[in-house]
Amino acid sequence: MNVAVWEAVRRRPDRFLLSLWPLRAWAFLLSGTVLGALLLVVLALLLFAGIGLSVVGIGLLVLTGVAVTGVPVAALERRRMRLVEPVPLADPHGSLPGTGALPWLRTRLKERATWRELSYTLLFAVVFTALGLGFTALLALSAILLVTPVIVWAIAPDTVMLVPGQPISHPAGALPGTLAGLVGLVCAAYVGALLAGAQVRAAQFLLSAREEDLGSRVIELTRSRARLVDAFEAERRRIERDLHDGAQQQLVALTMTLGLAELELRGQDSPVLALITRARGEARQALEQLRNLVRGIHPQVLTDHGLAAAVAELALRNPVPVTVDIELPGRLPAPVENMAYFTVTEALTNAAKYSGADEVVVHARLEREQLVLVVSDDGRGGADPSAGSGLQGLADRVAILKGRLIVTSPVGGPTRLRVEVPCSA
Repeated sequence: MNVAVWEAVRRRPDRFLLSLWPLRAWAFLLSGTVLGALLLVVLALLLFAGIGLSVVGIGLLVLTGVAVTGVPVAALERRRMRLVEPVPLADPHGSLPGTGALPWLRTRLKERATWRELSYTLLFAVVFTALGLGFTALLALSAILLVTPVIVWAIAPDTVMLVPGQPISHPAGALPGTLAGLVGLVCAAYVGALLAGAQVRAAQFLLSAREEDLGSRVIELTRSRARLVDAFEAERRRIERDLHDGAQQQLVALTMTLGLAELELRGQDSPVLALITRARGEARQALEQLRNLVRGIHPQVLTDHGLAAAVAELALRNPVPVTVDIELPGRLPAPVENMAYFTVTEALTNAAKYSGADEVVVHARLEREQLVLVVSDDGRGGADPSAGSGLQGLADRVAILKGRLIVTSPVGGPTRLRVEVPCSA
């Protein structure tokens, strides 16, 4: 990673002095010196308190606090770095498994980034604070020498001695001091850039996210999304069970009751008979819609007989003729079967609603332990995943299983949807 302040000096050393970079470096170093001195005092107090209280058992808790001191310090430093580094440092920490101090402490102590941040905190409090104090002295001395004529004029008739034994009683005699102060400020500009860049480089090495941190966060995110999918599938099955065992059975009972009432009134000249007949027909229609809904949530044939049978049943109900060509050596993992089924469902729904197709072909094979599912139609094409057609949701479901979705749909057709998902454990 590049260091912006070093790059500014390297590109145009002469223009560097006339830019805002020296002031930014000075502000960074001076604020860091104050912060580092306070941090050094706090660390020393905590360390001594932890050692002193270790005899009564509280010291371990205090020393644990010292271990995680680097976390807030690093967060502040990543913000303070913006004074001299326009590219922000990425936070290396992952998300927390829960709320509260104990989960936070347990998670942070397990992360390597926490210990790197503690190393930076100690380096910052000791080494960079000492260098900052020396730089502050150089900057202060240069500033005083620069305004020496003003000081001589202000305290006249008293005298000022820049060199022992050589008093200066007139402002003009202090002009060499002004020249020395100007040289000192020029040196402070380049020295400040050097020190600020060194601290930025140390922060980039110790405070920024590394590949191992990002890799663990990707794994964590993948597991989190997989848990969400599992929870969604469990909730969907619960809804299916409740509809099947609850509302569906009640509608069946209602239809039977209305049928019995219709039989009782048949042959009688009663206006209620027509209403009961109509109510029974509407109840049958509601029952059929509910069955279709339950079947759409999670078809039982998919659980009992697998993907090929479920897609074949789905094809029979589709308004557009569907040719099913699925040959698999056996049952697929349940998540893969669910994903494949609902991919076909979404593709057939889109084909019936938008494509104007005359035929849809569903083709699936297992190639090198990878399910290759292709759904193609001869419609007008022009399918856009960003247009709310459900393809984006399918892509997310496929990505969770480490697969990929490829949609080819030129204007005029045909539309071809290809899904590749690994099936191995």
